[in-house]
Amino acid sequence: MTDETVSAAEGSGDFVQSLARGLAIIRTFDGEHPALTLSDVARRADVPRAAARRFLHTLEALGYVRADGRSFSLTPRVLELGFSYLSSMSLPEIVQPHLERLSHQVGESVSAAVLDGADIIYVARVPTRRIMSVRITIGTRFPAYATSMGRVLLAALAPDDAQAVLTSAPLEPLTPRTRTDAAELRAELDVVRERGWALIDGELEPGVRSVAAPVHGRDGEVVAAVNISTSATRDSVERIEDVYVPILLATTSAIDGDMRLV
Repeated sequence: MTDETVSAAEGSGDFVQSLARGLAIIRTFDGEHPALTLSDVARRADVPRAAARRFLHTLEALGYVRADGRSFSLTPRVLELGFSYLSSMSLPEIVQPHLERLSHQVGESVSAAVLDGADIIYVARVPTRRIMSVRITIGTRFPAYATSMGRVLLAALAPDDAQAVLTSAPLEPLTPRTRTDAAELRAELDVVRERGWALIDGELEPGVRSVAAPVHGRDGEVVAAVNISTSATRDSVERIEDVYVPILLATTSAIDGDMRLV
């Protein structure tokens, strides 16, 4: 946005100056200025010290800024401000053609999701037949602990962070088979970390089986998960492990290759 556009917007009744100033505070930090004093922030954002102090303490309370003595710096949570865009644009565009090929290979519905707190959010999908009572679309949320993609994404976190997520989420039995014991879930996440994929059997909805594997970004960190969903009446656990898992892992490996090119 140009300065002229900003000036024009400021003259309208819909312009929220406090929001603009808050964003300006965030933009004062960059690669050359990762840590700034209150005076530095006020000068670079061109706001009074008192205003800069209020904005910094508000951002600190929200978790976007950390204070270390007289210095302030951004926290990784700032990435959330751009994550919605990345999730809605780059990742689905890269994943979608791979999902279409995967669905054609296995003849089942396949999806991709990202972690949002204690939930997963679907960001791409190729449905073949409806096997769940709930219609799944882009943006559908499910509790991570009860889904194959959720367990893959939780397993990618540091154990303490995964534990924090499990502690913050109500572990409710969605079906008679849902695992709700935190210690049992932690043990399951250890298994997922070791083997590189997760399988659930009727824990999200009776009769639905799903297997998922991680997708990695350019830095090697897990950024999403891809799954294959099927019915217990069509596919045994053994068939899923012997037939679907190798195909799924080949697909996520191909996606990882494309992600490294972004």
